[in-house]
Order: sequence, then structure tokens, then C-alpha cells
Amino acid sequence: MQCHVQQDGNHRIFRYNEASGIASLDPAFAKNQSIIWAIHQLYNTLVEVDDSLHIRPSLAYRWKFSDDKKEVTFFLRPDVYFHDDPVFPNGGGRKVTAFDVAYSLGRILDARTASPGAWIFNNRVDSLQPFLALNDSVFQLKLQQPFQPILGILSMQYCSIIPQEAVAKYGPDFRRHPVGSGPFRFVAWEEGQALVLGKNPNYFEKDSAGTRLPYLDGIKVSFYESKATEFLEFRQHRLDFINDIDPSFKDEILTKTGNLKKQWVGKIQLQKQPYLNIEYLGILLDSTQPIMRNSPLRFKKVRQAINYGINRKKMMLYLRNSIGTAAESGFVPMGLPSFDAAAVPGYTYDVAKARALLSEAGFPQGRGLPQITLLTIPIYTNLASYVANELKQVGIPVQVETVQKSLLLQQTSKSQAAFFRGSWIADYPDAENYLSVFYSANPAPPNYTRFANKTFDALYEEALKEENDEARYRLYQQMDRIIIEEAPVVPLWYDMALHLVQNNISNFIPDGLNMLELRRTRKL
Repeated sequence: MQCHVQQDGNHRIFRYNEASGIASLDPAFAKNQSIIWAIHQLYNTLVEVDDSLHIRPSLAYRWKFSDDKKEVTFFLRPDVYFHDDPVFPNGGGRKVTAFDVAYSLGRILDARTASPGAWIFNNRVDSLQPFLALNDSVFQLKLQQPFQPILGILSMQYCSIIPQEAVAKYGPDFRRHPVGSGPFRFVAWEEGQALVLGKNPNYFEKDSAGTRLPYLDGIKVSFYESKATEFLEFRQHRLDFINDIDPSFKDEILTKTGNLKKQWVGKIQLQKQPYLNIEYLGILLDSTQPIMRNSPLRFKKVRQAINYGINRKKMMLYLRNSIGTAAESGFVPMGLPSFDAAAVPGYTYDVAKARALLSEAGFPQGRGLPQITLLTIPIYTNLASYVANELKQVGIPVQVETVQKSLLLQQTSKSQAAFFRGSWIADYPDAENYLSVFYSANPAPPNYTRFANKTFDALYEEALKEENDEARYRLYQQMDRIIIEEAPVVPLWYDMALHLVQNNISNFIPDGLNMLELRRTRKL
């Protein structure tokens, strides 16, 4: 393979930079985007998500739930092989079997692995024998109780399938000697310098014309820590794309409406895609906490007034260069298949409504309303000040207090923050991941607001058992409407992934998880 990854004009090498570095190439440690992107090139999962975030087959070509929804049986493709590696007899690849699946998933739960991904199966899979290979091509997963989003969890990079022989041979060094079945295979990694992956000539997927994927010859990842250097490399065509734009360059490239400025039009491609992250303000609802005893946030109408009193569209224009969408629907963000703004109408800017609600709550023109403290972290101080200024116009006095991230996490976890800035990025592409934030049986995290509502809980439990997607989405929307009505949060914006891409790159499609998908990407 060495000859296929020469860095010259004859080979189609996709180049990108990872400013934060890559800590490991072991899927059990796929806890952040830099690792997830690399793992996605090297490995496969049982199922995966398409660019519309629907579950589709990968290693498993089909699956079925048992009648009680507590068992899922997966049927594996017979034509998938691990990459050629000295760990196998004669250095060739080996067929992927259901025993590899059982081993890989079991390894995540094994305390000796110390995987940060162990939580994905906690209180979800059977405690005695959760993962079972019935034969080479049939794998069975057992659940403690029905949990339909299990398919979304199995699409996470933690659940990549690995060969036991590689872990046995390389031990701790498996982190830098990956062996998978993905579209690209490991070639070289000089930590802090570059990671090089080559095309897997035996990859199982083909396009509609029968051509074997991927089209690229390889991938080269550089590790420039400086965003200024990264941008310079991109301008000089030494990188094929940049993920997100550093705030220091945003105004040089983008207009206030989030489009390319004239001097960049035609020179590069700008890609924008809904990204499964919601930015919001959280409100503690636990009235037993000392901080809440005399807080006006106890009153639903005050919480609703806050929601009506913020001009989210103006905020997006002036503070965000229109990167993202004003959150005028529910807590579940744009980009998820169940998102429907018509089914879940949220809050729009309405000063009259905000003032009327304050009067109804017993605070006409804000009279008698004690000052409310909004806790935020340093990088969101401007945003918090904007919110405070907006609410002041309505008659709600808000004081901004900036604290370090670790302290805010501690305060929200211990119910010591009454009004705080938060965000939620999807772990897997299912609205359940967002709605679990309000399920009363959940501690903080994720239920930082201590929201508790019996109707909501019953709908949540029903949704976990519902196999039909459309029916489940309707339940999700019902839950989201309850969140809007009770207002334990103030949704601010639904985020957006932003890519700058060179003009010679095509079929490079972003998705709501901001996954680096290169199987069908072409480079001229």
C-alpha cells in the first residue's frame, strides 16, 4: 500500500487538519470528534446513519426485534473482511463474524478496557448475557427493557467492530495500530505530525454502477495547532476542507447573513448543514432547593415571559453571522427526522405577550420582580449580556455572572444554579437523546432543570417501546410541546455545521452529526 499514498499530484489524497490532535485510534475511546472522524474511516458498525439521519444497514444487512422488544437479532453480511494485517495468518484479512461483534461490544462494558463509552449500555442491556453470537453470521443483543433507540446507539463509533487477535497482539499499542474493516486502512501515524490512511482495496461497498468504494486513494491528517496556520494551508490549497471557521476569520469570509463575501465567491465552496446541537438557557424547577424558594422562576408565566422577551433572530444576525437557526420550535433541534416546526410551535419575539404574562404572574411592568442571576461561561458572556438587555426592555431584571465551565457543571449538577446557559449535542441521532434531559427518573446530568411531569414521563416510556418511526415521532412531538408549555428551558438556537471546501472536491456531503463521510467523495 505504501506506493498508493504518495503525496503527489497523481493520487487522490484527501487532506484535512485536526488542531486538537487525535488521542487514540481505538474505537473504545471514540469520545470526541477528532477520534470519531478517524475511527469512521477505519471501521464499520452493525448499522449506520445516512445523511438524513435514518438508520440503515452496514455490517448487518437486516435485523428484527422479538415480540417483547427485548431482543434484537442481526444478520451479518458474508462479504466483509478485516484489513490485511500481520495479526492474521499469512498477513491477509479475515472474515468479520458475529463473534467479533459480541467481543467488540462486550469490550466496551469490560471494566479493564476503561472505555468512556460504557455508559451507552448502562441500565439498557441484559446484565447476564447481553451480547451473543448464535453462529458466524447471526448476532443477538438482549435488553433489560424495550429501548427502540438502541439502533442509534449501535451506530456510534464506540460500537465499531474489531478483531480480538489485534487487541491480544498489540495490547495497549492497539490505539496506534488499528485493524478494522472500513473503507480506509491504517498506513502511518507520526503523532503530532501526520496520520496517513490508504484505500482499502477489499472494501465491501460498491456504488450503483458496481464500482468498489471508496473513490479516494487515501487520507492525510495534519496536526497544526494554530487555526491561523490551518487557514493559511487551506488558502494555499494544501488542505481540502476546514471544519468551522475560527471567530477571528469569520468576518473576513462571511457576511452577516452567513454567506461568502464577494471576494470568496467562486473560489471555494461554503457548506452549511443543521448540526444536532441546541444552545439554550436552563431554569431549575426543583422548589425544594433553597435557591428556588423565593425565585420568580417558580412561576410558569414568568418563564414563558422570558421566552417571549428575547429576539432570537436579531441575536443570530449580530452575534452569530447567521450560523445556526433561531430556536422558535421545541427543544429537539433541526436536522433530526422527527423535527417538525409546525407540529411543535415554540416562542417567537413578542414583547406585548411577555409583558401581559408578567402582569398575570403578579408583576405588572416587572414591579416587585427580584433580580434574576444568569450563570454563563466566559465564551458566552456576550450572548448572556444580549439576553439580559432584551429582558430588561420587558421589565425582567437579569444580572449576568460569568463562571468557569467546571464550576457551572458542578453547580448545575448539584441544583445550585437557578438560571444557566447550556447546550446539548446529540450522542446518537434520535430525539429520545434530547427528551431524556427532562425524564424525571434521570439525575443531573442530564436532567439539570429537575423537570418532573407525569404525562411527559408516560409518553417517554411509551416512545421507548414504539417500533414504528412515525408513531414514535408523534410521541416525541407531544413531549416537546409539554416542554414548550412548561418552559423549563429557553431554546436559543439550533446549531449549524459549517465547512469551507476546495472547488476540486465533490460528493462531500455533510450530515446532522457533522460526520466526516469520505466513501463517495471525489477529488479532481
